[in-house]
Parts: sequence; structure tokens; C-alpha cells
Amino acid sequence: MADSRRQPSTAEPAGTPIAFAGDDSEARKSEAWARVCRRLRAEFGEEVFSSWFRCLELDALSQNDAYLSVPTKFLQSWIRLHYADRMLPALANEFPAVKRLSISVRTSARPPACRSTGGVPTIAAIGTASSSQGRALMANAPVVAAASFEAAISAPKKLPAIHAGEEDSLAGSPLDRRLIFANFLVGSSNQLAHAAALRIASAPARGTLEYNPLYLHASVGLGKTHLLQAVAHAAASEKQRVIYLTAERFMYGFVSALKAQTAIAFKERLRAIDVLVIDDIQFLQGKSIQQEFCHTLNALIDSRRQIITAADRPPADLESLDERVRSRLAGGLCIEIGALDETLRIKILESRIAAAKLAHPTFNVPAAVIAYVASVIRTNGRDLEGAINRLLAHASLNSVPISMETAELAIRDLVRAPEPKRVKIEDIQKLVATHFNVTRADMLSSRRTATVVRPRQIAMYLAKILTPRSLPEIGRRFGGRDHTTVLHAVRKITGLVAADNALAEEIELLKHMLLE
Repeated sequence: MADSRRQPSTAEPAGTPIAFAGDDSEARKSEAWARVCRRLRAEFGEEVFSSWFRCLELDALSQNDAYLSVPTKFLQSWIRLHYADRMLPALANEFPAVKRLSISVRTSARPPACRSTGGVPTIAAIGTASSSQGRALMANAPVVAAASFEAAISAPKKLPAIHAGEEDSLAGSPLDRRLIFANFLVGSSNQLAHAAALRIASAPARGTLEYNPLYLHASVGLGKTHLLQAVAHAAASEKQRVIYLTAERFMYGFVSALKAQTAIAFKERLRAIDVLVIDDIQFLQGKSIQQEFCHTLNALIDSRRQIITAADRPPADLESLDERVRSRLAGGLCIEIGALDETLRIKILESRIAAAKLAHPTFNVPAAVIAYVASVIRTNGRDLEGAINRLLAHASLNSVPISMETAELAIRDLVRAPEPKRVKIEDIQKLVATHFNVTRADMLSSRRTATVVRPRQIAMYLAKILTPRSLPEIGRRFGGRDHTTVLHAVRKITGLVAADNALAEEIELLKHMLLE
């Protein structure tokens, strides 16, 4: 009796897909696809393979085309945009006739996705009844996926369901109910940052984004976290999907999702929110984590979702971060929150005293003591709050009124010698350029005339001894020069200073002007 299974005909026209439906070559094709997967894993690494290719399946082949499928539009768009060209050689190595590949989204008629054997995706048969049904389904699959990346992430959709073990990795950091706009005290040092945050918080959902991303930077205790959490509270009150994360929480969530093999759901849920708030971005570590953060930034910005981040220094100074991340952060609105002026320090002290009196009605601090505390504690708001806690403890535990002597005793550990001024490379460049009557653009250029080379070398020397920046970083800030150029400049000026008293005095004057 003749074999009733339909065999692929050599006369079939080019481009007609041949489905895998249990024919004699099925095992060989499965082995070939497994080798393709091993090549992809070796080329891209285990993390990338697990995140993007684990659910990829080979459905059918034609004379020149390979038909692949994934379970979601997001995966389809991401693989097509970022990996399709690099996947083709791996496919062609096992299937020499393949010149093109098509990535489609599996429909509800398809079997469950992400089947694997030993961690390698298996070849899936199309349809449930016969190979002809599979060919009919694949005939409707476009060679190039139609959905763009932006459409895939910006289209309104429900958040993917959270499976067991996934919720912890996606949960945001807890918000402090006290950190709202109504409790934020505004002064000259934080007025611009407050206005920008308030504008973002009051903007309608999916409206025009004036400042995206918003990047706040300041030393500790100057109000960055307060503003970030205030925006998160305001966005949540407007029924927007918002998540507040510290850099540590973001790293923990991503690593947990990788371990639980839920990285795709983690990425999709993160990209489906309206407002992403990330604090302490300077602590973001790890190449793969920074790459994922960069992908998240790009996805949210392209889909017009708001991003707000904060760190302790400007984006250009975050040397541990990938350059693409720094560039994205610097491309928005960057605002520095300056040191607290004395007027604002007094307002903070009065606010903390008023809050303490709600629980301790007899607690009273004379105006002279408030002025004294504001004059000697100039660091940050946390130290000011610590001063009030110490005054309250002395008043309540010793049952004595607050006086100047009591205040001096209570806060003596908080009174610190003023820290030396933190010098910036830009300040060095401007001062040296003005002093030697050249422009800053000249120092950053490739000009090698003596009138430019000497000031440039002096500026590099001062940058090395007055800032914590590395030689490669200093070189990048001086027009993208190599670190050996900076090292040569430092050695050159060091030798000249030892031999030339006039130049030594001149450089000492510049150092004094930068540090005062």
C-alpha cells in the first residue's frame, strides 16, 4: 500500500513553506535546529539567549526562507530589530538554502510556547491535524514582521499576569507617606528641581512630556528622594501606573527574574508602566543589568512614558555606568540641587520642631538656638533632623529647658569642619583658559601650538591632583584624548614645577582660586 503521507515535491515553487509534520527528515531537522540554538547561545551568551531566544521556535522551511515564531509581539519586534541579521548566518550554516527569515507571533491555534528539551527549543509542528493545515497557517505569516517596536510597547494593554515567584521581583520599593509635595520645603537651592518635579506630577497621563528623562543630582540629604517619592505619590493618585525603585531593587528584581526564568514577563511589565522612578542610579552595577536598564530607558522614552532618576553626581561623572546609559540620562533635563542656604535650614528646623511638638507639647526651642543650629550644621537635612532629635532627647530625658549650652552639648557630634570644595574639571578648564587668555574650545581642540598646549597640560595636571577622576576619564573630558596624553602632561608639568619657581607659584595661585 502506498505511503499516504505527503512528501515535499521538488517541483514546488520557491517560497512555498514546507511544514515539519513527522516526515522522515524530522529528526535531522530537529538536530540541525538544536545546533543552531547552541550557536546562538555561544554567540550571544546564556543571559541573552535565555531572555530572547528561549521561546523561539522553527516552524517551517521553504527553499529560501526560514519561518520562526515567538509567543508575543514584543519578542517578535525586539528580535527582528536587534538580532535577525546576526541569526541568519547561524541558520544558513545548517540550512544552506535559507536566505531570509520570517518571525511571526504564535496564535491561540498554536501549541503552548517555550517547549524545550535540555534547555534547547524544539521544532514545533504547525496546526493540529495535518501538515497541509500547517502550510496554510504559515502562508499568512509575513516575511517581515509588521508591528514596529514602538507600537509593540506603546499600545494600550493589560499588564501580564504575575506568576508564582514573580511578584517579589516586580514589586517597587516602599514609599514613605510623609514624602509628598506638601511637606517639601522650597529654597533657592532646590526651587528649579521642585518646579520641574511638580510640573511632571501635574501633567496629564500620556500627555506631552516636556522633561524626559528628568535627572536630579545632589549630595546626600538634600531632598532628591523626597522629590522622587512625591512624584510617585502624585502619579499614583492620578491612577497612573507608576513604580519607584532604588538601583539596588532594580538589580535584585532583574536577577531574580533571570533565575526564575521570568525575565520576559519582567521586561514586559516594566515597559508597560506610565512613570518609572529610579533612585541612587550611581549604584547600578553589572554589564547585563546596565544593558537591560538602557533597553528599558529606550523603550519607555520611545513610547512616551515618563522617567525620573536621581544620583549623587551628574551623568558625565558616573564612570561606572555604560556610556549609552549616561548619554540617555544626559539627553533629558539635568538639575543639580545645591547646598541648603541658611534660610532654608531654619525653615527645616522649624518644621521638624513643629512636628515634634505634636507628640511633646512642652518641647520648645528658642529662636537663638534655632539660629545657632542652622549656622553650625550646614551639611544636609538629615543632620538637621538629627539635631532636633538630640535636642528633644535632652529636653525630655533630663527634664531641662533647651538653652544654648544644652544645644552645644547635644549636637557637638554633628558639628563638622567644612569639607573642601569639590572641584569640577569644567571649572578647571574655564579658569585656566581665562588665566592664559585662550578659549576652552581651543584646549579641547586638536591644536598643538605652544600657546594652547601649555595651558592644556596645566589644566590636565590640575584635574589629576584636584579631582578623583581617572586618567582615561580626564582624557575624555579634554576632547577624547588617550590616557597616555594625560599622563605625559602630568609628568611634564610636575617636572617644570620642580625647576621653575614662577610656574610653581602660578599653579599654586590657580589651585587656591579653585579651592576657595
